[in-house]
Amino acid sequence: MPPPRAHATSAATLALAALVLLGPDREAEARGPTCPAGMALVSQRSLPTPPDAPLPDYCVDRYEASLVELAGDGGRERAFSPYEAVKGRRVRAVSRASVVPQGYISRDEADVACKASHKRLCTEREWTTACRGKRPTQFPYGDERRDGYCNDSGKAPLAVYYPGSPDAFGPDAMNDPRLNALAGTVSRTGAYRHCRSSWGTFDMVGNVHEWIDDPAGTFLGGYYLDTHINGDGCAYRTVAHDASYHDYSTGFRCCADAKGS
Repeated sequence: MPPPRAHATSAATLALAALVLLGPDREAEARGPTCPAGMALVSQRSLPTPPDAPLPDYCVDRYEASLVELAGDGGRERAFSPYEAVKGRRVRAVSRASVVPQGYISRDEADVACKASHKRLCTEREWTTACRGKRPTQFPYGDERRDGYCNDSGKAPLAVYYPGSPDAFGPDAMNDPRLNALAGTVSRTGAYRHCRSSWGTFDMVGNVHEWIDDPAGTFLGGYYLDTHINGDGCAYRTVAHDASYHDYSTGFRCCADAKGS
């Protein structure tokens, strides 16, 4: 009888050979669904007790989206300021850690940016499922709000730059690039390590609002000044603005179908 170690090696070799014989498409299927870099897999079917009607496997950005701008020839990219409105420029969404996420963006602009990266805006159910985690909770980290776990108690920048001004809530003031550049407002993606769901997504509560795929205009999760006025934690939901609206608080993240699911 060969020693156990040799037997294990032989089994691994046979398994690898079987994958090779399957071919690239069947090999990916055998290994299970996968996601692009920067995205987390949500697979409710893998849970010990899946819901009665689980969602198909899908991918969701680990981090709130930032943007890169596409040059005129489409072949080069350059950084795009997270403090500026898109204003018709050609951009695409990326999911990166330790960067300032994009604000000042409308739902329609976010939709185009996701599609430019072969992704899409999340449905409401996809977004909420990713936020609540594998054992659905009110916040990404649990059912009870915990101070300091997410970026949900930041500084009010309008009060700093427009104190007492009748124009403080007009479109120009609400899209002032200085607002999110102020210390104590938006945090870098993933900076709040406790603000993480068990699927591996960060900052789904607080930091910036996140648009979803509703063409009428809906954003979820709250931002750094409010995560409970329109619902608490992952249940936060705003429908007060149409899909063309944007201000300093509006951001997004993308979803995608899982490959091989």
